[in-house]
Amino acid sequence: MREFGYQRADDVLGAVALLAADPDARFLGGGTNLVDLMKTGVERPARLVDVRGLPLDGIEETADGGLRIGATVTNSDLAAHPEVRRRYPALAQAVLAGASGQLRNMATVGGNLLQRTRCGYFTDLSKPCNKRAPGSGCSALTGEHHNHAVLGASDHCVAVHPSDMGVALAAFDAVVGYETPDGPGELPLADFYLPVGDTPHRETALPPGALITGVTLPPAPVAARSRYRKVRERASYAFAIGSVAAALDVEDGVVREARLALGAVASRPWRARAAEAVLTDAPAGGETYAAAADAELAAARPLPDNGYKVTLMRNLVVAVLTELAEETAR
Repeated sequence: MREFGYQRADDVLGAVALLAADPDARFLGGGTNLVDLMKTGVERPARLVDVRGLPLDGIEETADGGLRIGATVTNSDLAAHPEVRRRYPALAQAVLAGASGQLRNMATVGGNLLQRTRCGYFTDLSKPCNKRAPGSGCSALTGEHHNHAVLGASDHCVAVHPSDMGVALAAFDAVVGYETPDGPGELPLADFYLPVGDTPHRETALPPGALITGVTLPPAPVAARSRYRKVRERASYAFAIGSVAAALDVEDGVVREARLALGAVASRPWRARAAEAVLTDAPAGGETYAAAADAELAAARPLPDNGYKVTLMRNLVVAVLTELAEETAR
């Protein structure tokens, strides 16, 4: 590990100024991803700017009835918050499905959004990886890729984004707030993550040196009837091979509103807009849910060893929507 400096930030503007003065510095939240990458040599910051002491650890209601979640709120506190559980239960479920209790106690909301892929080639410095070393190639294309992307990938990278929390936030139109030396800004989560294209090393649209200050969830009554379902290769403490965040409003046997996002299928949390369009104003039932899943997965381009994900995600979407509709009917 490279020798590095450490400094605690006293306030948001001071934290941003520290990073602006040192391009090789990185913000440190819980460190559950960054420190691991430093140990492997993937990340080599000259200085860590600790932001855990900043006043960004609150969850509060917004004027329009949504919620604002501070960037240093821990995953454990987010999942346990009564208003999150009541208004956005899929978000609480998604957070609880990720990592272990010990890691959730340390990991922060801002850090979760910025965590890097868990592709084995990304962390193996002896192998080519365009995300780690642009222009070197993508080892997963002809190597181990059973848990890699089937949507939105490219010839330059087929890794998936590992966040569970991000999938639920994508379904509920979250907006990411940040601070820069030029002032504050906002990015809808739909624009926060960049398409992988031919620049997989550019993962987000955050300005250089920006500090995430929080995430805002707009009011969404449909989110109170939501669910997150994660499929993984072992019962706990494992990254998803497929996941779904869904919310459904059914009235008189017709879907009035639907929210759907997929995880572990793309380089970013995947908002299923095509599926939502099929669902809206359609009869609630298995045929509609299957048609919605098929509409979204029509764009899938699986590799030789991950085609199972298409069938998995189709079945998962149908199962979750069916369960939500049955709950709504009771």
